[in-house]
Amino acid sequence: MRRTLSSIVCVAAVGMGGAANAQDAASDTTRTRSGPSISFNAGVSSDYVFRGVSQTKGDPAISIGIDATQGRFYAGASATNVGFAGDKNTDAEIDLYAGVRPEFRGFTLDLGVVNYLYADQPDGADYNYVELKAAASRAVGPATLGAAVYWSPDFFGSTEDQATYAEVNGAVSPADKWTVSAALGRQWLSSELDYTTWNLGVGYALTPHLTLDVRYYDTDQHDFGSPYGARAVASLKATF
Repeated sequence: MRRTLSSIVCVAAVGMGGAANAQDAASDTTRTRSGPSISFNAGVSSDYVFRGVSQTKGDPAISIGIDATQGRFYAGASATNVGFAGDKNTDAEIDLYAGVRPEFRGFTLDLGVVNYLYADQPDGADYNYVELKAAASRAVGPATLGAAVYWSPDFFGSTEDQATYAEVNGAVSPADKWTVSAALGRQWLSSELDYTTWNLGVGYALTPHLTLDVRYYDTDQHDFGSPYGARAVASLKATF
């Protein structure tokens, strides 16, 4: 856990330093052109669940992140602790991502790339991988409906094993500060370790910068092991 915290703090320090330098440079070179918008986030959760699968063996997780947006373009980085069964070395996941969010006939699109990196992974583990993302969402009355597809040519822990993940999701705010959301997804692997996952949860804005989320996750492949089992997760996230 000590190495995990060190890795996460390093990402934050680099991101904050880069953001400060970018803002200073923008201010010094020109005041007629606005620079990128920078935001930070930090969170804690009772479990880190990714596509229905626990990444911390059911243990709590802490995370931090930084995001920069310039018009329709965005880029960011995040880090969190992880813990995989049978692996005592890997203790942090660091994600780097970038993309563009254009609008088309009432739809908000999201076309991007995500690079997943794992600290201190065992030799030959091949955990690192890259995914391409294509997503779309649209407001329908009080709700927002969306869909997304991710594709990787060489997925986590595999040797040239292609993977595709597709999801449909939706969210609605029934009352002030409250949001109810759900998602249904399917993970396909060329090694045939496919599974379906879903989640349903409710979020509450405690303050304009602090949100509590309580969510239920499950998959249809409990035989794959305990990380694929049903679980309820509570998360607290701050943005600033």
